[in-house]
Amino acid sequence: MKRFKKFLFIGCLLAMAFVPLAFTNSSYFEITKNLDIFTTLYKELNTYYVDTLNPQKLMHAGINQMLDGLDPYTDFIPEEEMDDYRTQTTGQYGGIGAVIGTRGDWVIVSEPYEGFPADKAGLRAGDQILSIDGKDAKNYKTDQVSAMLKGKPGTEVQVKLRRKNKEGKEEDFTVKMVREEIKIKNVPYFGLLNDHIGYIRLGGFTERAGAEVKNALESLETNHHITGLVFDLRGNPGGLLNEAINVANVFVDKNLQIVATKGKIQEWNKAFFSLNEPVDLRLPMVVLADGGSASAAEIVSGSLQDLDRAVIVGQRTFGKGLVQSTRSLPFNAKLKITTAKYYIPSGRCIQALNYAERNADGSAVRTPDSLKVAFKTKNGRKVMDGGGIDPDITIEPEKYARITISLITKSLISDYATEYRMNHDKISDAATFTLTDAEYNDFVTWVSKKDYDYTTKSEKLLDEFKAAAEKEKYYDVVKDDYDGMKKTMMHDKANDLQKEKVQIKSILEEEIAARYYLNGGRIQASFKNDLEIKKAIDVLSDTRKMNEILAKK
Repeated sequence: MKRFKKFLFIGCLLAMAFVPLAFTNSSYFEITKNLDIFTTLYKELNTYYVDTLNPQKLMHAGINQMLDGLDPYTDFIPEEEMDDYRTQTTGQYGGIGAVIGTRGDWVIVSEPYEGFPADKAGLRAGDQILSIDGKDAKNYKTDQVSAMLKGKPGTEVQVKLRRKNKEGKEEDFTVKMVREEIKIKNVPYFGLLNDHIGYIRLGGFTERAGAEVKNALESLETNHHITGLVFDLRGNPGGLLNEAINVANVFVDKNLQIVATKGKIQEWNKAFFSLNEPVDLRLPMVVLADGGSASAAEIVSGSLQDLDRAVIVGQRTFGKGLVQSTRSLPFNAKLKITTAKYYIPSGRCIQALNYAERNADGSAVRTPDSLKVAFKTKNGRKVMDGGGIDPDITIEPEKYARITISLITKSLISDYATEYRMNHDKISDAATFTLTDAEYNDFVTWVSKKDYDYTTKSEKLLDEFKAAAEKEKYYDVVKDDYDGMKKTMMHDKANDLQKEKVQIKSILEEEIAARYYLNGGRIQASFKNDLEIKKAIDVLSDTRKMNEILAKK
């Protein structure tokens, strides 16, 4: 109890030490009052509650609940989670280098990282992990298996796995791997889209993201003499601010402001400039962005738009313009706290949601279109604030059919790709690989024996109609009509598989390509059916169109 009281006392002193920085005398009183209530409440709980309390569990729950009322990015990181946090920011960890997932009672290999121990040992997507260093892994969660596979580089780990052979029989085998320092690539793929247009996919902003983009562009220009570049930031969740500056600097001159941060503590407000010589200032560029492009990805796409350096194609970006800093806490814990907002060169803020204001349902307030403010790019083009980056050319995102969603979520496309790899030693290169009609029909036959279901939009609306009719006591009158429509509308899986063949086949080809060529193969296989890439190629092939978009409106 003495140690507990000392802990609470120190906690109160630490909390009050920060008060003069940001609070008035009135709010200071409220803080000290409520800290007193909190410590007294916990003391009473600890003394009189019928069961023994777990102090760490209870305190962590209270901390997390408090932070949940702020924004999704302010977070408490206890000591035991610091390694995972470092991996997120550095992209590095000690292990075998593989993405894992679950299938039934087992954790499986989803995809090895190219060139790392799992790949070198011949592990494949779909391999079941039976045991690790002799310890049975059945019913283990992915985080438990991940922790067992990770370790100090240079140490050995023995993994027992199960895989089907060509005859469909399961075979167990054991591999020994030496853990390495795994560095997840920020640039998982770069190459050519055609004879003269290059492509770079940037998946994250961990350490060396700028260097990887620089090296990729230099390689494309040296080896292929490209006349245009598609820079793909779709689905990129962001990362380190300094790497966002470095990435933008590859394409823009030095000493240009890329972003500024503004927060409550004015001394921390800062403008960030490009510091290095660029690789290429003139190469025509299209940046691909979507609703999954956030934070650092929005700094890069937004600054390239504001500086009229690139045309943005795709959909409006996520709108994550909040800056996080880490503050040290006792016992090696950290507080990741939102301290400022991002503002790109035109002066507009990236942030879309105002977490300080809430709607009736508790959701954060989004700036309505009527209150958005216009800003100007370097060339005088009008761009709007209100959060996120609006593309110069909007492409409606592809909508998956319900049968496609079902096949993906039930892992049937993934499982079939695994079986295809088992039965085919090789395929053509990823960029040209296609399934024949006969092979697609084999998939249709295979999937017809599997358990999956889905509800079409029409069926859902019909069910809603039935519920409303029953509530208003009209159902008996319309029952026969309802039954007739239900029967007519009832989806036919076999027919839907043919009706959505183009979409399903495309996803299946990407997944199969990944079985042979890993993530780079998946990316290459996606090009032939990617509407945004096709639009980017059209724009880059039309100099007049590019100039019109980037000119003052």
